[in-house]
Amino acid sequence: MVRLFVAITDRDWFDALSRQAPDEVNFWQPSGRFTFRALQPGELLLFKLHAPDDFIVGGGVFSHGSLAPLSLAWDAFATRNGATSLAEMRRRIARYRREASPLDPRSDPTIGCRILTQPFFWPREQWMPAPASFAKAIVQGKGYRTDEPEGRALWEAVTERLSSGSASEAASPAVKLPRYGPPVLVRPRLGQGAFRLTVTDSYERRCAVTGERTLPILDAAHIRAFADGGAHDLANGLLLRTDIHRLFDLGYVTVSPDHRFEVSTRLKADFDNGRHYYDLHGTSVRLPRGSVPSPDALRWHREERYRG
Repeated sequence: MVRLFVAITDRDWFDALSRQAPDEVNFWQPSGRFTFRALQPGELLLFKLHAPDDFIVGGGVFSHGSLAPLSLAWDAFATRNGATSLAEMRRRIARYRREASPLDPRSDPTIGCRILTQPFFWPREQWMPAPASFAKAIVQGKGYRTDEPEGRALWEAVTERLSSGSASEAASPAVKLPRYGPPVLVRPRLGQGAFRLTVTDSYERRCAVTGERTLPILDAAHIRAFADGGAHDLANGLLLRTDIHRLFDLGYVTVSPDHRFEVSTRLKADFDNGRHYYDLHGTSVRLPRGSVPSPDALRWHREERYRG
């Protein structure tokens, strides 16, 4: 059994993203009160437009649900939030929240983030009506299960469209689903934004080395550099304070196979400094929820980056 969720969005969001061909999108909510839990990673979230364009028009593979400050959501996804600028996104949040005035530019409201990978955007002739049970009074969305007739019919309709290769030429390559057989989960292919939020949340928004919790100075670091074949994957990630991230990328610090922080003697030799970092030498590194850093990635960093 696989679940699908049909979520309502506006035409501006859909049009802006269908022109971009993104590899991931943030299907966000203006209120940041509840983390989205209607799907598990690998299930499909489908986009339904408001009336009068009352149709399902595309979707994506659900990757991660989060509550995040607007600044983080914008830094991670930028225009893949479906807005042309941060100022426009702030205006939309105020409008959806029915605020009497624009958001104070100094504020950093929390929004709901539903991160989707492999998004697909159908051309007008491929839009399809929502299931009969999708009432006009629904304001956010409704879930379906493929072990029930309506959910199975929805899955088959989506599969038929994706298998026909009819997604917009401007869109990124659509997710591949089996044309026949039982519904299946899809492994999300994380992009940079999904990687950042997944790593940030999995490390409980604390630096893996210092425990620092000031979010603006925490980075989702790749253990094996993306440019050198490392994946946007939680097992290839560490949440690090920005200065430690920089030293990690330069090879002055590393993480041992038993998950301890190590500092190279080259830091002192090259800069005649580094006492603060040497004080952290041997510290046990915080591990992410539900995962551990990849041993292969740690080995790569030690052999290819660490200065010893």
